Amino acid sequence: MKEGMHDILILDGGMGRELKKTGAPFKQPEWSALALMQTPELVSEVHKRFLEAGACVITTNAYALVPFHIGENTFREQAFTLAQNAAELARGAVNALNSDGDKRRFVAGSVPPAFGSYRPDLFDASRVGDILTPLIKAQEPYVDVWLIETASSVEEAEAVVSFIKQHSSLPIWLSFSVSNRETSNEPVTLRSGEPLSEIAPVLSEVQSVLFNCSQPEEMEGAISITRSLNTSINIGAYANSFSERKRTHAANALLSEIRDDITPARYVEYVKTWVAAGATIIGGCCGIGPEHIQAISQVYPHQLSDKLF
Repeated sequence: MKEGMHDILILDGGMGRELKKTGAPFKQPEWSALALMQTPELVSEVHKRFLEAGACVITTNAYALVPFHIGENTFREQAFTLAQNAAELARGAVNALNSDGDKRRFVAGSVPPAFGSYRPDLFDASRVGDILTPLIKAQEPYVDVWLIETASSVEEAEAVVSFIKQHSSLPIWLSFSVSNRETSNEPVTLRSGEPLSEIAPVLSEVQSVLFNCSQPEEMEGAISITRSLNTSINIGAYANSFSERKRTHAANALLSEIRDDITPARYVEYVKTWVAAGATIIGGCCGIGPEHIQAISQVYPHQLSDKLF
């Protein structure tokens, strides 16, 4: 098959940093939730930018709608309404373009890490329902698929998948975050330190498995290992472009710097290795903008749709 003719479903890129580019309010700890609260029209604008760049799946801006980011009081009082607004904005952006008859586009409902990114040590299975219930109920009428994002341990993945299956019949995509290695000779591990091979049992419970919020260099190895664990599952990747190899600050303490070497052309070169390793779902996370998504769509214009759901 010639390059550019692979069946690839293209996701959007990183919502938070693109909001910052638009001039939306953006700071820690609220992250992308602040724009949802204060300038929802700019959330719609970012969705539109990614769709026009070639994304066929956009993700709701619900990633930061957890107590870790917005605080316990705001979460308790506003989580449902904010998640509903996030889903409505994404659905509205998709519906506006689906009417053109060109190709169908989809909405993924973000299921964020309930206790913070990269923090498997904070995971509390007994509180998963308390945090995820309003997010699931609010988004479900508007989304096509659930996207569990930045799962950092096997325990977290299994608990969240189990909870969603008990409360929704929509398809589930499960996305893990892997550690940034010092060298390619080191084993690929989850943020918890668990070997990637330990995700094998949960793969049979979901429609697709992805890797996100990890650097581009980590994705090829993660995809190759996963393909060896399960030869039939859909695999995807959406990397970030954070500058640090080893994070030294708390996840919501300050904004990470963005690498300036991850240009659209460079990102596409990484993407080609992911596709060669077996990925069929490609997008971007923090720092990956519409220009990166457009570059991907120019190389891989033939896209899958319903069979991935």
